Amino acid sequence: MNRKPPSGLPFMKMHGLGNDFVVLDLRDGGDAPAAGVIARIADRNRGVGFDQMATIEADDQADVRLRFWNADGSVSAACGNATRCIARHVMNQTGQDRLSLRTDHGILLAQDAGGGLTRVNMGAPMLDWRAIPLARDVDIDHLPINGDPAATGMGNPHVTFFVDDVAAIDLSTVGPAMEHHPLYPQRTNVEIVQVVSSKEIILRIWERGTGPTLASGSCSCAAAVAAARRGLTGRRVRVNVPGGVLMIDWRDDGVWMEGPTAHVFSGILTPEWLSQ
Repeated sequence: MNRKPPSGLPFMKMHGLGNDFVVLDLRDGGDAPAAGVIARIADRNRGVGFDQMATIEADDQADVRLRFWNADGSVSAACGNATRCIARHVMNQTGQDRLSLRTDHGILLAQDAGGGLTRVNMGAPMLDWRAIPLARDVDIDHLPINGDPAATGMGNPHVTFFVDDVAAIDLSTVGPAMEHHPLYPQRTNVEIVQVVSSKEIILRIWERGTGPTLASGSCSCAAAVAAARRGLTGRRVRVNVPGGVLMIDWRDDGVWMEGPTAHVFSGILTPEWLSQ
């Protein structure tokens, strides 16, 4: 007996260290939902819930094309952990151990790192104030903001603070205030960093358009780059986030990020819910 194919919008739920995503596979066609629908899907009580949403599309320049949105429906050019999750998914589908993935930040390379881990090159950090972007020309390693933070671009903007104890910081106050700081015309992600040693940091995260998250690939890369530029660490560091551990390696060819991924479940958003 033939079963009628499901109607509605199929999706996958994935996460990297608790940084969670709804992923839509549009390689056979279709469009991403409107911003308002994306924000509804992000609702953890009335929708599915996610930190970011991503789409997978066909591409003639890379193995796949990725696009990203924040939980408020705004567009993001980069999302490191989602990139790793999708890379692992496509590797599992195709049997490849290396992939190219085109994003708004450029074509990124992914590799099977062994032991269930996935490694992605997030590209070179953006270290010019216009590219981050900032509102004006300032010293990006010592911004004119209380707390002496640093600025970095990783396809999206970042501000990184260095403190003695990350647990002592009220992220619910600092995060939204800094996200909307006038020095950042496109808003910014916020990182609070405690340096453990030249090879290890502890990181708390406030993501632009989302809020506090258990992990963030681009935030981990930006924090590692800022710490290395300050001379606080080397260029390869263990980054301890609330959801686990990422390894960041700032090489000559870009910032490589390595860690675990999980495909939690697949589901279908009903036509009735989508049309509300």
